[in-house]
Amino acid sequence: MQQIKGVLIPIGGNEDKGIEEDEMYTLDFIDEGILFHVVKEAGGIDAKIVVIPTASSIPVEVGENYIDAFHKLGCTNVTVLDIRSKEDSEKEDSIELIQTANCIMFSGGDQSKIADKIGGTTIHKILADRYRNEAGFVIAGTSAGAMAMANEMIAGGSASESFIKGAVRMHKGLSLIPELIIDTHFIRRGRFGRQSEAVAKFPNLIGIGLAEDTGMIIKNGNDCTVIGSGMVIVFDGATLTHNNEKVLKEGTPMTMANMTIHVLSNGDRFDVKNRKVSVLPIEAPFI
Repeated sequence: MQQIKGVLIPIGGNEDKGIEEDEMYTLDFIDEGILFHVVKEAGGIDAKIVVIPTASSIPVEVGENYIDAFHKLGCTNVTVLDIRSKEDSEKEDSIELIQTANCIMFSGGDQSKIADKIGGTTIHKILADRYRNEAGFVIAGTSAGAMAMANEMIAGGSASESFIKGAVRMHKGLSLIPELIIDTHFIRRGRFGRQSEAVAKFPNLIGIGLAEDTGMIIKNGNDCTVIGSGMVIVFDGATLTHNNEKVLKEGTPMTMANMTIHVLSNGDRFDVKNRKVSVLPIEAPFI
């Protein structure tokens, strides 16, 4: 299997953009925040960053927010690529931006818009090819932008009705890391149940639940390191001894026995291929 050379950074949403009123629960934006890590992985403040707010219903405002946030970190080469249709994903100037960027940043919103307007297009093919073959090429995404990185993508579903078959809706994502199913805003919006059902549907895949202002730096398509101020919940369905998802009717409560759950935080690591956790030593500094 080919070694993946690029870097993925899925983020759980609401990452610090340097404008928080209450800094009590956030990391130092300039030295430790998630966007600082995005810039660092992309090669530093001279990196060419392209923000894609396709998922958002207010793309202009979202694009401006990211330009401001990256400028605060010292970046000057930041462009917004506002793709609103499949046709936009085939335009020459759009393609050139994707070909020359060091970092692509997908905003939050509705992940299905990313899958529908970018999936299967020339831009999608270039993104996937560069991610596989170019060291230092970064694809970051927050909320919807993180969820769209999967192949089996959570498209929606009720948190309040979770643990009942049919509570989660799935859609085909960009398939950048097909081993994972990614959910976001995970703690605040109580999405434990819908991720459980997603993993019950695809027990060979690993569920990742990202809290807000929390992300992972994923290298080699395998080595995950937690960054940010919150937690990452990992769902491993390989250990399930009972999973009745296939035989139940929609609306029926589900049974899952012996699902393995890990709760990880800043500096902890997860090996996707071997499904192994490495916890940050207690005396080590946070990332």
